[in-house]
Amino acid sequence: MRVALFGGSFNPPHVAHQMAALYVLETAPVDQLWFVPCFKHPFNKSLASFEDRFEMCRLTAAALGARAQVSDIEQVIGAESRTLKTVRRLQEDYRQHQFSWVIGSDLVEEVDSWQGGDELRRTLPLLVVGRMGAGESQAEAETAPVAMPAVSSTDIRQRLRDGKAIQGLVPRTVLDYIYRRGLFHAREPE
Repeated sequence: MRVALFGGSFNPPHVAHQMAALYVLETAPVDQLWFVPCFKHPFNKSLASFEDRFEMCRLTAAALGARAQVSDIEQVIGAESRTLKTVRRLQEDYRQHQFSWVIGSDLVEEVDSWQGGDELRRTLPLLVVGRMGAGESQAEAETAPVAMPAVSSTDIRQRLRDGKAIQGLVPRTVLDYIYRRGLFHAREPE
């Protein structure tokens, strides 16, 4: 089976993540896409619990049908998240699968600075999805056939802290989960 791996903090997953996953499933030569939430961010970013982020990814994937799954491999590994380490483990555990890695066009240039980035590029194909925002120019985003909207988990968390609405920025099921769990200091806007 051909599997696209879509890694990230997903703190929280938002509609651009969901749109990127659907885009990859519909346009890339893959059979499935696995969301891979990081367990422990390599730069000690403050994250919601792995369990909450995993569940929000599961809710995000559910709307895409059986072709979208969520992997807990980084929790199984249990250490600081490193893409190459994760890929190696998945290749070891699922020798019958062919993997590729989904990456936003804003991160492509950074791959070489990642731990084992050059080996990662040699190990599996990168599926580049255009992403506006995050310091990326219109021209850079246009190197990919389409660009996802400029939605940012950082901005969503700030809006939640400020008591502002985030409808339309996260899937409805994720929104309900965030409010129900009180994540990111969320309180429903009045």
